[in-house]
Amino acid sequence: MGESCRWGRNAKAVMENVYWHDDPEIAQSIWTLVRICGSDDASSIRPLVSDFVSKVGIGDPHSVVFHLPVDYGQMKVCQPMRITNPMEGNFNMDTGVSEELLIALLKLLMKYLMDDSVRIVDMTSQSLRGILSTERGQRALLSFGCYERSLIEAWILLCSDAATPVPPAMLLMLNLLSLRRDASLGLEVLSDRFNVKSDEKPKDMGILEYIHSKGVNVELVEKLVLDLEKRYRAEAISLEESTVWETPNKTFQMWICPLVYSLVSYSNDVILKLCQDIVLLKAEVAELLFPSVIIDLACRQDIHLDLHKLISLQNAKPSSYGSKSRSTSVKARDSVAASSSMVMSTSSWDKVYWLKIDYLVVAKSAVTCGSYFTAMMYVEHWCEEHFNGLTLGSPDFSHLEVLPHHIEILLSAVTHINEPDSLYGIIQSHKLTSQAVTFEHEGNWSKALEYYDLQIRSDPLLQMGGGSSTLSAGHTQPGTHLSRSASEEDMRQRKPYKGLIRSLQQIGCTHVLDLYCQGLTSRRDQFHCDLEFNELQYEAAWRAGNWDFSLHFVGANSPSHPDVKFDHFNENLHGCLRAFQEGDFDEFHRKLKGSKQELVCSVSCASEESTENIYSTIIKLQILYHLGLAWHIRWETSQCEGAEFYPGKRRCFSEPLIPTMEQLSWLNVDWNSILEQSQLHMNLLEPFIAFRRVLLQVLNCNECTTQHLLQSASTLRKGSRFSQSTAVLHEFKLASAGTGEHSSTLYWLGRLEEAKLLRAQGQHETAISLAKYISQNCHANEEGSDVYRLVGKWLAETRSSNSRTILEKYLKPAVSVAEAHKTTNKKSIERLSQAHFHLAHYADALFKSCEERLTSSEWQAAMRLRKHKAAELEAIVKRLRSSTKGEKNDYSLKILELQKQLAMDKEEAEKLKDDRDNFLSLALEGYKRCLVIGDKYDVRVVFRLVSLWFSLSSRQNVINNMLDTIDEAQSYKFVPLVYQIASRMGSSKDSLGPNNFQFALASLVKKMAIDHPYHTIFQLLALANGDRIKDKQRSRNSFVVDMDKITAAKRLLGELSSYHGAIITQMKQMVEIYIKLAELETKREDTNKRVSLPREIRSVRQLELVPVVTARFPVDRDCHYNEGSFPHFKGLADSVMVMNGINAPKVVECLGSDGQKYRQLAKSGNDDLRQDAVMEQFFGLVNTFLQNNRDTWKRRLGVRTYKTVLVSKMCALLVVSAVSAVLSFVGLECCCEVVPFTPSAGVLEWVNGTLPLGEYLIGSTRNGGAHGRYGVGDWSFLKCREHMSNARKGQAQSIPGSLSELQTLNFKRLKLTRTNRIGISCRPVMHHFFLERFLQPADWFEKRLAYTRSLAASSMVGYIVGLGDRHSMNILIDQATAEVVHIDLGVAFDQGLMLKTPERVPFRLTRDIVDGMGVTGVEGVFRRCCEETLSVMRTNKEALLTIVEVFIHDPLYKWALSPLKALQRQKETDYDLETGLEDTQDQHEGNKDAERALMRVRQKLDGYEEGELRSVHGQVQQLIQDAIDPERLCQMFAGWGAWM
Repeated sequence: MGESCRWGRNAKAVMENVYWHDDPEIAQSIWTLVRICGSDDASSIRPLVSDFVSKVGIGDPHSVVFHLPVDYGQMKVCQPMRITNPMEGNFNMDTGVSEELLIALLKLLMKYLMDDSVRIVDMTSQSLRGILSTERGQRALLSFGCYERSLIEAWILLCSDAATPVPPAMLLMLNLLSLRRDASLGLEVLSDRFNVKSDEKPKDMGILEYIHSKGVNVELVEKLVLDLEKRYRAEAISLEESTVWETPNKTFQMWICPLVYSLVSYSNDVILKLCQDIVLLKAEVAELLFPSVIIDLACRQDIHLDLHKLISLQNAKPSSYGSKSRSTSVKARDSVAASSSMVMSTSSWDKVYWLKIDYLVVAKSAVTCGSYFTAMMYVEHWCEEHFNGLTLGSPDFSHLEVLPHHIEILLSAVTHINEPDSLYGIIQSHKLTSQAVTFEHEGNWSKALEYYDLQIRSDPLLQMGGGSSTLSAGHTQPGTHLSRSASEEDMRQRKPYKGLIRSLQQIGCTHVLDLYCQGLTSRRDQFHCDLEFNELQYEAAWRAGNWDFSLHFVGANSPSHPDVKFDHFNENLHGCLRAFQEGDFDEFHRKLKGSKQELVCSVSCASEESTENIYSTIIKLQILYHLGLAWHIRWETSQCEGAEFYPGKRRCFSEPLIPTMEQLSWLNVDWNSILEQSQLHMNLLEPFIAFRRVLLQVLNCNECTTQHLLQSASTLRKGSRFSQSTAVLHEFKLASAGTGEHSSTLYWLGRLEEAKLLRAQGQHETAISLAKYISQNCHANEEGSDVYRLVGKWLAETRSSNSRTILEKYLKPAVSVAEAHKTTNKKSIERLSQAHFHLAHYADALFKSCEERLTSSEWQAAMRLRKHKAAELEAIVKRLRSSTKGEKNDYSLKILELQKQLAMDKEEAEKLKDDRDNFLSLALEGYKRCLVIGDKYDVRVVFRLVSLWFSLSSRQNVINNMLDTIDEAQSYKFVPLVYQIASRMGSSKDSLGPNNFQFALASLVKKMAIDHPYHTIFQLLALANGDRIKDKQRSRNSFVVDMDKITAAKRLLGELSSYHGAIITQMKQMVEIYIKLAELETKREDTNKRVSLPREIRSVRQLELVPVVTARFPVDRDCHYNEGSFPHFKGLADSVMVMNGINAPKVVECLGSDGQKYRQLAKSGNDDLRQDAVMEQFFGLVNTFLQNNRDTWKRRLGVRTYKTVLVSKMCALLVVSAVSAVLSFVGLECCCEVVPFTPSAGVLEWVNGTLPLGEYLIGSTRNGGAHGRYGVGDWSFLKCREHMSNARKGQAQSIPGSLSELQTLNFKRLKLTRTNRIGISCRPVMHHFFLERFLQPADWFEKRLAYTRSLAASSMVGYIVGLGDRHSMNILIDQATAEVVHIDLGVAFDQGLMLKTPERVPFRLTRDIVDGMGVTGVEGVFRRCCEETLSVMRTNKEALLTIVEVFIHDPLYKWALSPLKALQRQKETDYDLETGLEDTQDQHEGNKDAERALMRVRQKLDGYEEGELRSVHGQVQQLIQDAIDPERLCQMFAGWGAWM
């Protein structure tokens, strides 16, 4: 208690650093303390640790797996795959204890050497002596440092060697040495003690290490094992006794220790044998070794006991731990997951999963333990076995409201993980249960309420139909039926009632909820014993401020289900708040301490599989921490001190303090930190919002309460909790009315928030009307700018007013008000930037509308009609002169009519053009101001400005704006587009005046080069080298040389010499080195060999002013690139590796000043290297928008890109040839950064850790890989390819155009038939990738999720840009993160349709790709992530189209695939085509294709598919259907491998 008071007194100092999550060492230390709190003797430190956890916080709230610090309990219990040949995928697995596990075991045993029990120390030392006397033990010992090795060996020798008794003083000395980092002080003593001569021992080896290194002591190991066997026979625990396997009324230790002890006796592994004694006493060791014991026994063929049958039968029995057991997913997970680890351990089993048990039983138990990922893994095992494939089976559309059991288990699992999309892939039918779960998952509590009500009303019907406990006829297959106990059935029947209570609570219907709970309590006695129901009632009570609520019978009743544990958080919180209000010191701190202990104990036992539970527990701890701070604020410090020093005197206080805003600042800082850290994760944040509202009401601080209500309403709206936001806003208005603040700024901000809420709910007209009312009546200061801006924005979006009104009455006043109240405050700057952007954006939209109208066919027709009328008028005037008097009257009337019409038309045209010019000027000025003021809209503004400058470069007002922007805006904002800007440079001889476009362009490039030389000058050097093309390439028109650009670049480099002369000189030297390296001639026999570099390349000196070209360092906004801010170039290695390929790329190591060796690939060839660069820019821009969108950001959606530094007109296509050529040789790497120096030469960075999908699936020989390992009896890739190629031979040999319609149809049918035949003969195996490499269920799910998400994002982005040639070697997978990486971007913008065999699928979504996504396939995660990605791209289509327009403005690039390149893409043989073929495509034809490509990209972003406009959902549905359509896939080129 006193500690709490002292904490309160120091709260202000503590709150200066509210959270510690930014310090990984502190976070790891605290979580280590949390683990310690799981022991029974740690109760005293749990309250303190709970406060530490509160300050660390939840970390990343959207992480699917909670990554706790590494400890013994979380070490991987099975050995990961060792890849001896990454291309073939040959794997070497040990069936015993892995090296990683052995190291973890040694660390654990080291801890027991310090145990208080002499028996434990003795057993541990004997086990360690035996282990370190084996070869495996010696190898494992080498992984420790010198200090740890000395420590281990000292304790073993001195504590266990009975022949050499140790004096107590020496033991004490060694104990002291163990506390130091330097154990060398004891070496002399140890040398004397064990008679080791100094010249006998190697200098780099410790004394004790030397003693153990003399040889493996086989005799000692045999002796120890025999002694253990004798002891076991004396006290044998028979495995055949059911009591060994049973779990009721046992703790975890009571169950696992005897079981593992008995199992070890049948093991052949020496390490396991040596641990048999310690296993019986230490559950940690038993748990760690349990899976390895099972694996070892699985391989035994010579034991008399049928362990297979025995273990299978025992595991098939239902089990449950007693009330005192450690019911944690950490303990249960590894035990249950043992069989999942066996999948890679041996090939001697008849089955992959050798235990013949119902895996649904295992999955159900895993859910009970909180091991949700384990449950999902076992359900997938069951589905694969039961449905003969990785599928959920056919949807159940029966009338019975019962879900199939595998679906029910999956639902239980996915609703407890922190993942938003998996649920949608599992629910297959519209059952009431599934619909209620879906609506609750989405936060749509009103709909959830309806369905829970339907469930309750239909429950008697279910009971009558017998559907409550049995499956329908369609689901009575063997293995699908799981019997339910009476308690389980009782719980199932109560779920709808609890769901209805939660729904009422989340909607905010507190009055109805109170009446409903009273009715349930009085009518249904069984709810009295339901702790979950009681917790819901207590939660409703404290949320409503009902402090008289009490359930006196709660403590007397046990849980309704022994396997399901509930904490008493809401009961304790209700009691704390009641004591907080009344000032009951004893009750408050008793409840607070008890709740903290309970929560810390639960989180200490949690695993990474219980992410959602861990996060919610941390939020609860933060609530209690917040409440502890508030106690000191409400009750005077002096009284608390009295209670501290005289605990018997004061327990209740009668004079609460009404705090001021300054006193509440401590709580506000804590609250704002939690709000920021939760990142609008509403399931976590909403309980804290409700608690804080109640807390402030108890504190009786009206001003702070009102502010909190307004902030809460905004937060709930942003989190799509509209019902709760409405309720909070209503409470806010009542609170404002009570204080009489109708004219205050806070009141009008609340009304504005109400308008935003109405807008979010789709009530657009009401929202606009309310916002207009606010703008007319609110005379606030700077907040008025937001009101005007929002009204203008909403009117523009709904098009419910004319443009002049929107501009003059709202958007322009918004800017004026913001400018009038401009300060240096960050919020003020952001408000002004927003006002300028929305004004400019709307003016830009009006400008584009005018431009489109002036270029439309209707306007052109009107112009022709106007011209015709003018000609008619001229003709009538001529006739008038020679007409009679009577005719003149008619002609005069006609002339007046035509003149009037022409005048009106002219006036309309002039007004339209004037409006266009005015809108353009307004947009340019607004964009400029937006860039100058802030950086929130930099990406969108820079891309749009550059597009306007390029397309309107002949207009003087545009050039003037360009010059003003260059002068006022910071140059770093244009660096992302430095390539596009520099490539437009040319001659200014045709331009008039000094301030022409080329002058402005050169000024911008010069400013960027002066401020950021390392990100700009490379581009100029590449342009200057535009005519450096090898002689044998000059005969082709693959490269277009523009002398104007070369001249302009050289002239600008000359001007820059006065600023960065030394840098430019050294850069030129390095460029020359790489050009020579790239163009270095090699022989064919040098392929895949190391070749020495010529002296002129080898002997280059270090260049201190030039960074390593593939090193990554950011653009500095302040233009400071001091020495040491980047690793500079120190030279190249003496030799290079020559890779396979047409152009023989060379791999070289560049030496950096930071001591690192940067592996690079130098390439020179006949490829246009810029398309990949622009594709990467497009991908990077998409990534920016995906990160700025909340829904895509929380899913971590993005496309893996190569970091591209554009320095020439031929850039990233270098990746294509180089990567394709060498992947078969390297296999584990992919290109990351591309730096060209000439049109055909450049350098790439290489990054380890990726593998082509094709290499994993079929291996480099195309007969192995995963298909060879798992597809026993299936067709090989070569056989499948031959089967498909034969179907094309007849068609290929026919004269083009000679086939009749019927013959073409027959060919298609033949191909489809053959594709279907291959589908039966070659099963997908990609899901094994995740099972092989990620052994823990949490890792398995996390990495597979990353794979699916990255695949969805890259598929949508690739579709928009028409990315083709997606065969399995052009898609890499990161072996660490499982994300996919696309390479070879040379076939883009639907050029795949121009190949010899046209590609008619939007992206690669073959059976193996889908198989990797798991049992839900394309449903759920993949589909939802596709929709989210496409939605963001469609929203930002204008900015995305800008990057594509670059091709139209660049005359150097030849767009479409030439016939030669098309042929090279689809080779029927593996040898290269003749490289001497000429490319005769017209150099201007590419830009025509670019126009068409841009139009098609625009159509895709608009949502047009097959000429029809689609919604985002409809467009994704169409694309997925096209990608998996067998009729499309069977038409693909055979080498593409459409069957895998």
